[in-house]
Order: sequence, then C-alpha cells, then structure tokens
Amino acid sequence: MPVFHDPGTGEFHLRNDFTSYILRVHEGGQAGQLYFGPALAAGRSYRHLSPGEFASFDNGAGDFSRLECPVRGSGDFRAPALVAEQADGSTVLDLVYVAHRVYAGKRPIAGLPSTYVESDDEADTLELDLADARSGLVATLGYTIFRDFPAIARRMELRNGGQSRLILRCAMSASLDLPDPRWELLSLSGAWARERHLAARALAPGSQGVSSERGASGHQHNPFIALKRPGVGEAGGEVYGFSLVYSGNFLAEAEVDSFGITRTRIGIDPAGFAWTLEPGESFRTPEAVLAYSASGLGALSETYHRLYRTRLARGVWRDKARPVLVNNWEGTYFDFTESRLLGIAGVARDLGVELFVLDDGWFGRRDDDTSSLGDWAVDERKLPGGLASLARRVEAMGLKFGLWIEPEMVSPRSELFAAHPDWAIGVPGRPRTETRNQYVLDLSRPEIVEHLYGVIAGLLRSAPVSYLKWDMNRNITEPYGAALPPGRQGEFFHRYTLGLYSLLDRITREFPGLLVESCASGGGRFDPGLLAYAPQAWVSDDTDAVERLKIQWGTSLCYPLSSMGAHVSAVPNHQVGRITPLSTRAAAAFFGVFGYELDAAALSPAERAEILDQVAFYKRHRELIATGRFLRLLSPFEGDGNEVAWSCVSEDGNEALVGFYRVLNRPFAGPRRLRLRGLSPAKVYRVSTWPEAGDPVDADNAGLRGGDELMGAGLLLSAERGYGSRRGDFWSRIFELRAGN
Repeated sequence: MPVFHDPGTGEFHLRNDFTSYILRVHEGGQAGQLYFGPALAAGRSYRHLSPGEFASFDNGAGDFSRLECPVRGSGDFRAPALVAEQADGSTVLDLVYVAHRVYAGKRPIAGLPSTYVESDDEADTLELDLADARSGLVATLGYTIFRDFPAIARRMELRNGGQSRLILRCAMSASLDLPDPRWELLSLSGAWARERHLAARALAPGSQGVSSERGASGHQHNPFIALKRPGVGEAGGEVYGFSLVYSGNFLAEAEVDSFGITRTRIGIDPAGFAWTLEPGESFRTPEAVLAYSASGLGALSETYHRLYRTRLARGVWRDKARPVLVNNWEGTYFDFTESRLLGIAGVARDLGVELFVLDDGWFGRRDDDTSSLGDWAVDERKLPGGLASLARRVEAMGLKFGLWIEPEMVSPRSELFAAHPDWAIGVPGRPRTETRNQYVLDLSRPEIVEHLYGVIAGLLRSAPVSYLKWDMNRNITEPYGAALPPGRQGEFFHRYTLGLYSLLDRITREFPGLLVESCASGGGRFDPGLLAYAPQAWVSDDTDAVERLKIQWGTSLCYPLSSMGAHVSAVPNHQVGRITPLSTRAAAAFFGVFGYELDAAALSPAERAEILDQVAFYKRHRELIATGRFLRLLSPFEGDGNEVAWSCVSEDGNEALVGFYRVLNRPFAGPRRLRLRGLSPAKVYRVSTWPEAGDPVDADNAGLRGGDELMGAGLLLSAERGYGSRRGDFWSRIFELRAGN
C-alpha cells in the first residue's frame, strides 16, 4: 500500500496489491504520468514508460506531454486540468515541482464530502506541490491509495502565493492520459423517471462526455463514466472508472487526440465557472475516485460499492439495518387527515413495516403544489395536534416516524417569499422562471443557510422524527448570487453546493441518529457527494417494476444497493400505467432499501397476506442485500432486454439471492438456463424459490446443487408441461441459495 519515492529518478509509485499509479518529476520540473493499471513490482524504475523531456506537440513529442496537471498555452492543445487567468489577462502557466509530502492515512477536504479512513493504516497519501513562479500560483495535487481497494482518490488545492489576484477558469479534480484510443465510453444517462440508463459509445477523435449545468448532478447524466475495452462485459476485461464526489455542475469527458492518446478529465464543469483567488486564498476541488479493474465491469462496481458503502457513507446508519418503510405519497398525495394517516400506519405495522413516512402536504396551506414551500409550520387543519402528536401516536404503535421536507425551495405564494423575495435565485431586473410553482433559495448566502438550519433543527427538536426525506424538485434557472459582486458571479453554483453541504453537515452532526434519504424529483441528485450525508437516496420517482430493472441496473454500476431506495407501489402504476404482479414489484424492490409507496389501509386481505410475506422475506435477507456482492447476470440493455437477472452473494460465499425477471411472456419457450457467478465451486447449496407458487421452475431447481454446477450449468428456467401460459407477462422468481445440507 505505501507510496514509494525514488529521488534519483523522480518517480512516485503508489501501489497496493491490486493496482499501481506511477508518476515522475521530469528534469525540467514538470510532473508527468507514467502508468495506472494492474499492480507492478515495487523497487524498479518505470521511467522508460515515458522517455525524454516534456515537449510541445509542435515539437512532435505528443506522448511526452502526459502531465499530471495539464495547462493551457504551453504546447498541449488538448483540454486542460487547470486554467488560471492572471493580472495581465494571460492564462499561461509553467507548473514545476517544489515539494512533496507522504503520510499515512487520509485527510478530509474542508467544506467538501470525501472518502475517509478509520485508521491510518488503511491508506497512504501523496501531496505534490507544483508552483508557477511568475504568478505565485501553487497547485497541490493530492493522491490517496487505499489498502483494500483498486482505487485512487484524486483532488487538487490551489493557493495564490503571489501578489496579484488570480481567476480560476478551470480546476479539474483529476486528469488521466491513457496511451491508446481503443476504448468504449460508458455513461449513466436519461431523464426524469428513467434515470441512469446505461449508454455506451466507441471513442473517436475529439471529445465526448457528459456534464451538468443545472446546479445539481441531474437526471440527465451522472457524475460517473467508465472506459472499457471493446467487448468487455461483466466478468472479464480492462475497465477504468471515474467518479466525482460532488453534487453540483460537473464535467466528465474523454478526448482522443491526433496521436491516439486518450485524455480523461473529471471535475467541476468549467462552463460558467470562475473563482477569484486573492493573494493568500485557496480553492479546493471536489474529490475524484479513479478505479481500475482487469476483471470487467462487475469488479469495477464491487470496488465502488464497497468503498462508497463503508468509507463514504458515515454515521450510525452506515452499517445498521435500514427500516422497511411505508410512504403515504402515492397513497394519499395531499388529501389526508391525521386519522387517515394513522389508519395507514396501523395496517403497515401489522404487516411488519417499521417506519411510517409523512410526505408532502403537512405544512402551510399545502393542498396542492402551488403554495407554501418555505412555510414549514404544521397545517393544523390536517394535523390538529401538530407533528409531535402524530409522531408520538405513530411511535406508540411500534413504528418510527419519518418526514418529507424540501428546504431548498420556496413557493411564490408563501409567507417566506412575501417577506424575503430576494432570497429566491434570480437576476435583478429580469423575470424568474417559475418551475413546478416554485423557486430555489440562494444557498450561496450564509444567512439563508442559517435560516434553513434553524427551521430544520426546530422541526427535529419538536417531534420524534427518526427519518428525513430531503427533496429537491427543480433545477436552478437565472443563476445569480445577490450577495456576490458582478465579477464573482462565476462562483455562484459552487457556493450553492458548498452551502448545501454545510447545511447537511450541521444537521447530521447535531442529530446523529437521524436517517436522511436524499431525493431530487427521484434521482435528479443521486451522486457520491450526498451519499456522505444521506446513506440512501430515492432512485427514481418511477416505481414501475419493469422500468426499475433498467434504472437499478444502471445505478448499480457505481452505487451500492444500500444507497438505493426501492419501493413497491400500487397498480396501475402512477408513472406508466402498467399493471404488474405484486410479487414482481417486490422482487425488483428487494434489491435496494425496501419499502412501500401506497395506501396500506386500502389493501385487500389477499394483498395484505402477500405483503406480510414480502416484508418477512426482506428482513431475512436485508443484511445480505446491503453488504453482499452484487453481480449483474442478464442485462436489460442487451439484446431485446426481455430477461433480466442479478444476484447478491455473501462475502463468504455461503448465501446468495438471485433475482430473475421476464418482461413479456413468449409462447412455447425452449430450454433456458441462468448461469450464476461468485459462488464457491466446492460448496453444495440448497436451492429454494420465492414465492412458492407451484410453478415447475420451483420443483426443477429445488434441492441440493453444487456451486460448480450452478455456475457452469446454471438454474433451470424453462416452462415445460404447458405451464408457461399461466405465468403471463411481468413474471419473476427469486432463488435462495444456502450452503450446506
């Protein structure tokens, strides 16, 4: 795991048992990249991987221009990692090595979320100081290599050590040059209700990537990309991952140059960004986590899953079993009374549910979405005794109480807006765009953050609230910081994100037992930055079981199941109108943080019996689902996507849960097998199915099966004996595997 330094060659070798990251200081002082990939032997020089001195493309030495912090204007005409405008208007920098530090452990980034270690022997960190003599700018490049993960955490701190003002125009968290262009770029893209669908494209000369300028990471693209070799799938082949621990505007892109070098960079989107550094001031970038896999996408995902679940998420809920919840939103929307809510909670309690969540409509005069955001006082027409009375009555039933809030927003028709119209984001003298009947509060202003802290803390002190659903239902338009001078408006978006983090940090520190779930019209801000404060997030407003197969599959490329809120809702589904079996809705939602989004009191006796069994099943397996290895087996993005399968396997290989889903039934289907992965080949597993419905597939697979057989031959999925016609569309099966007799 240590960082090896050879003063003679100027090399730094960050190495663990999985991967090596090697760089060197050239004789001219520039910091150059040598290698990132499978672990190489320590104690050797790898200087020959980039021979010669740094030279410009004009001199024909393109391969020698692989710099750790490429800049603009010095012969490298590709996208830079750093652009700093100086007093004379120029942006040319000559960054040369001045010092370095190596230390055990990992330090936090002030004001920003980041991965962490619990003991210093879990990681080693290299800090490399590069300085531009003329401007006085010092760029400190930070690299952390973890003991237990094939991953490198990258960041940059920029300090103005000169006498004149500097303006940062671009400050990326990481830049990496790979020596060839033979890659496919994977991104997680989509829109509201179809977030994080897997998108793949072959690299071509020029730039390709994803970004957000919305003030949030967004439904459209996620701050994650991967580069994989053509043809590489889940179980084998070379893949690099790039993930940004940030919740605001971002850029993640790959650029192929005329020499066939692929430059990948990730960080705050330079579009609309400008940060002024007065003499003595510093700026810190968000953290980027770069991961490497020689064993396909599955191994890459496992790295991010384990790292983000155990060393990004934090607090008492990081390792604690998450409660099964029921949320009243799709069951009642705004139309509820205290009596109706207690009726839902009572039935849910009898079905084994552990947490009741009150969603939108409990405050102000909130009978629809046209008013009251910002007026976080209880509507006593609906809740005569206030939140405290409702929460205590719910707790008296044996349930915990949770609450929805959308603190970053304000309704034009609200008391808060009437008192402080300038608190809403907008450009003076121009009309504001009203989206969803609401505006966004300016969290770049400390006084507004302080107000929101007082409101939220007051609510949490007033009632026994165990869970907070933190929503954000629109992006920022007319970006402008009223407290910022005209020349510093480029700081607005980042200052907003810093304000959000400071607010979340204060709330989670003061109320350490509070479980926070982030939400942004579903998955509009599902990113690693919020995972540091909210260990779970609402994956999507789309709760349809079929749509969720693609959404949850794509999300799992980077994010652990323990972060993925997944609920069973009523049918016809409220987003797409589809009617799916209750068992299939549960079978999809099991693979996440499980709950219900419906009116439990309206369930039929048969549905109640079925849900009672579902909740009991999930509770038996939720530790495995939260902490096991998640293995994707049949992709909804390949072929016709009609069959999907995935599994969770315990770390010791003694237990597994396999989900299989068939979207549309097909007549007279032939023999079909599902080959598993991740089991212990020498172990014997007892196979059973859920739900037990007398389907031939239950009998075909019941009994003892060797791990080698299950991986080599697979589970039997055929529908012989004419039974297939009884299954209909949207059919699913869960297979339970336990080692032993």
